[in-house]
Amino acid sequence: MILKIAPPSLEEMEMMKPRQMLISALQITVQPENFLKTLISKKATAIAFDFIRDKEGVYPFVRTMSEIAGSTSVLIAAEYLSNVNKGKGLMMGGVCGIPPTEVVILGAGTVGEYAARAALGLGASVKVFDNSKYKLSRLQNDVGQRVYTSVIQPKILAETLKSADVVIGAIRSSSGASPCMVTENMVSEMKTGSVVVDVCIDQGGCFETSKVTSHNDPVFTKYGVIHYCVPNIASRVAQTASHALSNIFAPLILEIGEAGGFETKMRNEFGLRNGVYLYNGILTNKHLGERFNIPYKDLNLLMAAF
Repeated sequence: MILKIAPPSLEEMEMMKPRQMLISALQITVQPENFLKTLISKKATAIAFDFIRDKEGVYPFVRTMSEIAGSTSVLIAAEYLSNVNKGKGLMMGGVCGIPPTEVVILGAGTVGEYAARAALGLGASVKVFDNSKYKLSRLQNDVGQRVYTSVIQPKILAETLKSADVVIGAIRSSSGASPCMVTENMVSEMKTGSVVVDVCIDQGGCFETSKVTSHNDPVFTKYGVIHYCVPNIASRVAQTASHALSNIFAPLILEIGEAGGFETKMRNEFGLRNGVYLYNGILTNKHLGERFNIPYKDLNLLMAAF
């Protein structure tokens, strides 16, 4: 089979000329509806740093922010369990003679691992759900102790949620939209005063009852369950997050400079190219194109044409 690459049109060649560049997190759920069309009209190049990969195929920005979000999500839950914030008046973890707080974590990735570490450190009883047995096994090995793990079986999950004091949603999807794992009916059967922290709300959330909130108004209550659904939890601890991001950005910017510019670096490294979703006004991300019904082109083919 021979793949024929059609030469770019004059209009596309004009659009390929270097113009404005934007580097930021993508976070589709908090963007205005017309943000893509505005960037396209400005013929900008846009890079989502949360989709950039390193040479080992890891998402360095996502991992760093996930470590922060995982640990912070447990501290957030602890705040809203207290009666100061109209919670049940529970101490995260409990003390001797009192049953420990039950924490359920959906997702055994980096967020799930660091949430489990924080919850276990406070003395909570932790249960982790994920459809990847490899991730569940890795989490157990990394935290250094046996924790309750299970693949996501709807009936088992529903029963577990009934006794949970805290549920942390930490299931990230490579397609850009998190799968909805917890139905509205499951939430309605949870204990009154329990806390949900939807860490993946920036990808749509994995609870059917989730909706985007802000730091100014971070929670809402539905079926008696407190929901915390603020995108970019790491911004809650801005100084820590800024230092962590600088440790990744500084070497990358130096490498781009040494390579002779962004375009040269992008052509030579698939990992950096993976983060580009707009190239001089041309949409290059399949998932964004399908979601917003905008024509898109494969960036690798565009690069091959020039």
